[in-house]
Amino acid sequence: MSEPLPRFQVVPRRPGLPPRGWLIAIGVAWLLTLAGTWMLATWLAEPGLGDTRAKLRAAERTVAQQKRQIDELDQRLVTLARSDQISRAANTELQSSLAERDEEISALRADVAFYERLVGSTSQRKGLNVHSIDFSPTEAGTWNYRVVLTQNLNRGAISQGQMRFAVEGVRAGKLATIAWDELHNRADTPGQDYSFRYFQELTGNVMLPKDFTPQRVRISLRGGAGSVEQTFDWKPAGSGGGN
Repeated sequence: MSEPLPRFQVVPRRPGLPPRGWLIAIGVAWLLTLAGTWMLATWLAEPGLGDTRAKLRAAERTVAQQKRQIDELDQRLVTLARSDQISRAANTELQSSLAERDEEISALRADVAFYERLVGSTSQRKGLNVHSIDFSPTEAGTWNYRVVLTQNLNRGAISQGQMRFAVEGVRAGKLATIAWDELHNRADTPGQDYSFRYFQELTGNVMLPKDFTPQRVRISLRGGAGSVEQTFDWKPAGSGGGN
């Protein structure tokens, strides 16, 4: 007869392997250690961190204030530069205006002296006469002219007629004369009318050939009081004396 089998079997524990509970306890203790370490480090660093944050906020406020100051200075600089530019432009315009006024005053004084010599009691009596002729260049390559005619021999008479002139000079190495028609680049150009009691200013525009060098101007006056011819040296800045 065989013996019955036991209900329980005893298994001996393997050495070197802790139970599961010990592993869990060790893990929890490690996590608590980490948490404590972080809390301690935060508590120790809190005063210095607060100072750093305060300094950072103060620095940000300083930077913002300095930026506002820089913007204000930039705006002032722009305003001052614009004001200086306006002042310089106004001063330049004023100086130019004063120079123009000085020129006008000088011209008026010269005209007054001329009129006094012409109609004054001690002035020399002359008939129809070319007092002066002036030329000034233009940007278009032409020449503006200004001719002043006078007469004071008969103060009650009116001088009437037409004025023409020709320009004498050198062209292609030879003496040449540019007549009234060629000066106006048109055939049968009528003379310029004049009608005055004491004096008159005639103005106009003529063109000279590019290969021509002017030297003299010969002016002719034709009217009821007779004919007059006078020659002047070519002087763009002013007139010369008549011959």
